[in-house]
Amino acid sequence: MNYNKKTVYDVDVKGKKVLLRCDFNVPQNKETGEITSDKRIVAAIPTIKYLLDNGAAVIACSHLGKPKGEWKTKLTLAPVAERLAQLLGQDVIFAKDIIGEDAQAKAAALQPGQILLLENLRFDIREEKNGADFAKALADMAEIFVSDAFGTVHRAHASTAGVAAYLPAYSGLLVDKELSIMGKALDDPKRPFVAVLGGAKVSDKINVINNLLEKADTIIIGGGMAYTFKKAQGYEIGTSLLEADRIDYANDMIAKAAAKGVKFLLPVDNYCAAEFSADAEPVLVEGNIPENLMGMDIGPKTVALFTEAVKGAGTIVWNGPMGVFEFDKFAGGTKAMAKALAESGAVTIVGGGDSAAAVEKLGFADKITHISTGGGASLEFLEGKELPGVACLQDK
Repeated sequence: MNYNKKTVYDVDVKGKKVLLRCDFNVPQNKETGEITSDKRIVAAIPTIKYLLDNGAAVIACSHLGKPKGEWKTKLTLAPVAERLAQLLGQDVIFAKDIIGEDAQAKAAALQPGQILLLENLRFDIREEKNGADFAKALADMAEIFVSDAFGTVHRAHASTAGVAAYLPAYSGLLVDKELSIMGKALDDPKRPFVAVLGGAKVSDKINVINNLLEKADTIIIGGGMAYTFKKAQGYEIGTSLLEADRIDYANDMIAKAAAKGVKFLLPVDNYCAAEFSADAEPVLVEGNIPENLMGMDIGPKTVALFTEAVKGAGTIVWNGPMGVFEFDKFAGGTKAMAKALAESGAVTIVGGGDSAAAVEKLGFADKITHISTGGGASLEFLEGKELPGVACLQDK
């Protein structure tokens, strides 16, 4: 897949109406609707400011939550419009609908330097189904399409890919940053290239491991998925997470790594517990795990092994925690990994989701080269999959 896409810098936006796909899918307080983190809104500001400062009229759009085609008052983008106005220091016009009379009238009247935000795209079922009529109605309001919602580029929806059939499509600054940093890490990494993979299931990461075995010098496996690999090696894993139908696959991956000369590191000790609970007492186990215990985190010898492996790395990509990091007693492995990345001196990329949350929570975010804004999108990026919301953008 070609990651070298034209950006907002490659098109004259003066006097043009720009349909801008943002990722305003922000977390909210379920009771009050108050936005609990505006990080995603803040991330869109550079592209919005660039467009407004260069004489564009911006028609911003986004989804919020999963209304599945129903109009749900709790999922209105009105609070986002308010917060965006505060951050921009100017009025944000809000449309009461998406492609209806209100949106069309406000889009038609929009002047250069003004911004309009449409109502939640997913209030219309055609958004997720990539309905051609819905995509065309969105496109008809504008002259240029700019994609700046990396968190949704792995989905072929009307606002992420469909509109590009009707408008010249460019990348926003946020998407461009993701593509240039992650694309370079995969296509031309500074070596040694170390991939650190965690999370619960092997099945979630099958394609990632397959793809990275072609590119990485070292692959480190932690988290719940490691126990399937340990079982494949003949170890007892007690009541730890196991995907029995993936044991042959795990053996194949270990063999493939050996054949390619890729170091493949698995835990050598674990903190275990008798039950899956935040209050469970950690028991350190080396080798076979007793039948009444489950693995919850990597142990100190594994921490030493893994942190040694990232020392001297040129590029490190990390996706997925090393243990049940939401339980304080079993967060040590994930903390140690975050610290090792922060101190490595390497180009460090943390894929979205839990590992990004861990790095932020532990206070290492400012020492990481790049934290991806897209969970599912960054995972599919690491798999080497074609991303519909990127494929539709104009090549440089």
